[in-house]
Amino acid sequence: MIDFFNYLLNGFLQGQIYALLALGFMVIYRASKVFNFAQGELMMLGAYAVWTLTLGADLSPWIGIPLAFVCALIYGWLIERLFFERLVGESVFSMVMVTIGLVILIRGIVLVVWGAADRSFPVLLPPAPLIVGEMIFPSSLVIGAALTAVVTVGMSWFFNRTRAGLTLTAVAEEPTTAISLGISVKRAVTLAWMMGSVIATAGAIVLLSGRSLTVQTADVALAALPVALLAGLESIGGLILAGAIVGIVQALVAAYVDPAIGGSASSIVPFVFMLLILLVRPTGLFGWRHVERV
Repeated sequence: MIDFFNYLLNGFLQGQIYALLALGFMVIYRASKVFNFAQGELMMLGAYAVWTLTLGADLSPWIGIPLAFVCALIYGWLIERLFFERLVGESVFSMVMVTIGLVILIRGIVLVVWGAADRSFPVLLPPAPLIVGEMIFPSSLVIGAALTAVVTVGMSWFFNRTRAGLTLTAVAEEPTTAISLGISVKRAVTLAWMMGSVIATAGAIVLLSGRSLTVQTADVALAALPVALLAGLESIGGLILAGAIVGIVQALVAAYVDPAIGGSASSIVPFVFMLLILLVRPTGLFGWRHVERV
């Protein structure tokens, strides 16, 4: 029974890391209606920025990490201005295709600048596990879950209670109407990409502390995609529950099913969720239902 609760709680904590990564998808979608397939690449770019400014430049993490967040703000701003500024009001398909092109471009830039070799990511979070009675939790997961809760609550408050957040939502829903009301759509979308880049960098720090950093690191964000879909792409608060569901089921499958079949069925659990969601409830658990009048 102790083992079961260990799997359960560790799965919950892992699911919150997925929720943090999914928040990057959601912030950009909530403000611009762009589903950013390059969110994993933004996370990878943030991870290389952290590596460069800490281990590469030999700066203290207290200096290197804030500078990495500044870099995230800069390249988030740059990406929006170079690729999405002229696409305001264009079709969703056009924007999605640009994000797919961005995947290839960012991976190419990383290979040119940093190469394909594995690099050791700095240990930025306590490596010792947290032990409570007979329960053992990785410290990085505990800190990551706490960070997810703080950031999620903060983003939910920002979008639902502040003028700037409500403006971003209005821009995403009706950009033409927003322009007619004097709202700067370009500024709103730029802010969304900057926030998405910062959140991706925070996720990289939690996920990769003390681990290996490669170009394939970007693929980890794919596991967060089903969490965003399960919550509903407009529901920031629903990420906590969605992350918990996906993380717990994945952990239990890894503990009890994988040894029995001699495989890694747990690795496909998030994607099974994604297919079921799209088939049964495309708007997710808490997504908005859009009513069209004909």
